[in-house]
Amino acid sequence: MTREVAGKAGRGYFLEDFAVGQILSHAVPRTVTRGDLAVYNCIYGDRHPLYTSDPFARSCGLNASPVHDLLVFHIVFGKTVGDLSLNAIANLGYAEARFLKPVNYGDTLHAHSKVIGIKENSNGRTGIIWVETTGLDQSETPVLTYKRWVMIRKRNEKEPPCETVVPATLPAVPAEDLPVPRGLDFRVFDTGATGETYRVGDYTVGEMIDHVDCTTLTDTEHMLATRIYHNTARVHFDINARPDRQRLIYGGHMISLARAFTCNGLANAQIILAINSGTHVNPAFAGETVTARTEVIDHADHPTPGAGALRLRTRLGRTGDDGIDPYDDANLLLDLDYWCLMPR
Repeated sequence: MTREVAGKAGRGYFLEDFAVGQILSHAVPRTVTRGDLAVYNCIYGDRHPLYTSDPFARSCGLNASPVHDLLVFHIVFGKTVGDLSLNAIANLGYAEARFLKPVNYGDTLHAHSKVIGIKENSNGRTGIIWVETTGLDQSETPVLTYKRWVMIRKRNEKEPPCETVVPATLPAVPAEDLPVPRGLDFRVFDTGATGETYRVGDYTVGEMIDHVDCTTLTDTEHMLATRIYHNTARVHFDINARPDRQRLIYGGHMISLARAFTCNGLANAQIILAINSGTHVNPAFAGETVTARTEVIDHADHPTPGAGALRLRTRLGRTGDDGIDPYDDANLLLDLDYWCLMPR
């Protein structure tokens, strides 16, 4: 495998540099601090108290508030960018993400990825790679695993097509395979701290929840967030990286916005256990205003005392004053299917 360099500065990997079965160990481990959460909440305003209140976390069986699950996801994802998606055109989707154990402040995260699929696109200039990434703490204990696929440029269009391998992914993480966060106990759950009384049994399959709130996207916020996660993909920063000269908003930024919106109507969905699938349906850019709604897909028993699992589908779309439908094919930005843990 070769890597194009400019002097001592790498230009990142291109499609030809990947092979199925290849394992990449990603650089720059990161110790997570409460300052990371403060910045995260400044950007997204997430109001789930398990991540903001030590007394609430202790009432749920933990020693203190854990690191926000999506903050863990962003940090692990950011580790991978320099190797996997520095030359990406777009991150396309995710599957089979499992949040294996709570991460504590002071833990140091690092990651490695295995290439599980490659396919060249018909234009001969780009292709798609599939990877399975594992995030680990300082004791080499896995804290997160997920699969994702990303569209990436070729270095040389004259290079022959790579061998095509398209991996299969599960449509959803089975309920019986959902992680069980160690120590968590929802038998004593203070709904006064969350501001809502709704529990798993109060939600019916097929129910739609309009989260009401809207946010207008800005380059300042998404570029700040993306830098915090050490995500260096050029499409998020450099107006010359895309023909339309627009900075593509990092898909994880959209996921965190959608999750923060759900605090209104799903305030007791405290932990994401798994992401079944996630698709960035259309690109998002600064100046667009977004809103979200969630469909209840399923619910299931869970071994955590006093808790049950709720499967949700949250969609984030463009909205405006002209009566457009945020969730039609043209305006839908994110389609996220995931399992959350809630009190019974």
